[in-house]
Amino acid sequence: LGGIFFDDLDDRDPDEIFEFVKALSNNVVDAYGPIIEKHKDDEFTQKQKEWQLMRRGRYVEFNLVYDRGTIFGLKTGGRIESILMSLPETARWEYDHQPVEGSPEADFIDATKNSREWV
Repeated sequence: LGGIFFDDLDDRDPDEIFEFVKALSNNVVDAYGPIIEKHKDDEFTQKQKEWQLMRRGRYVEFNLVYDRGTIFGLKTGGRIESILMSLPETARWEYDHQPVEGSPEADFIDATKNSREWV
């Protein structure tokens, strides 16, 4: 789902930030729940599972190399076990993996690199 860096909101009144957090909390289940319900029993192929694991690997890469919160925790003596608890239990890496052109995976990569009008 992503995260919020509250230090990016430090130019706002604390009550305004609290209302923002409450609004997010009150809407995430309504927004995300139907997606989970619709797909929770979907079958998947081994190739799709491998793709999921590679995406998790990229998440791990981002988290360890670029994520401000993770970097802060590691540089300030935080408990490494606690910091790494947000990482997926399983992940996969392949050097220079390129999805098959025209595949759903290639479309996903394109969507992450090029802006789209979704609505």
